[in-house]
Amino acid sequence: MMNPQRKRRLLTVGAMVFGVAIAAGLVLYALRSNINLYFTPSQVDPVAMQSLPQFRMGGLVVKGSVSHDKAGLGVHFQLTDYNRALWVHYNGILPALFREGQGLVVQGHLTASGDFLANQVLAKHDENYRPPAIQAPVKEPAV
Repeated sequence: MMNPQRKRRLLTVGAMVFGVAIAAGLVLYALRSNINLYFTPSQVDPVAMQSLPQFRMGGLVVKGSVSHDKAGLGVHFQLTDYNRALWVHYNGILPALFREGQGLVVQGHLTASGDFLANQVLAKHDENYRPPAIQAPVKEPAV
């Protein structure tokens, strides 16, 4: 026979563990819909992706591939994951961090020719933060 006080403690601990498990499950379920994943150019299958109305693709802008339309806001560039590169066409204002060699995530769809037509361009930045006070001396040329 179990001591009533010990039985009450065991039930209390069991209820707390159950409550924490339920709370963790609800948090993970809520975060599931907010996770934004993207495909790399190597993962993009032109045949399978044609049926998707829209998806995200991420990679690096190939150096020397950026060309701007002479009239308008159109821009064409290649996005690569170092295994495969795909042409991306975008008509709009590019983010301030857009440049060659920079990481990007583009959202849009594949065209019949296999190029990616983007309706949104998101520039990624690195995780290295340097306060402006520290950056200023580094940028000045040594005399």
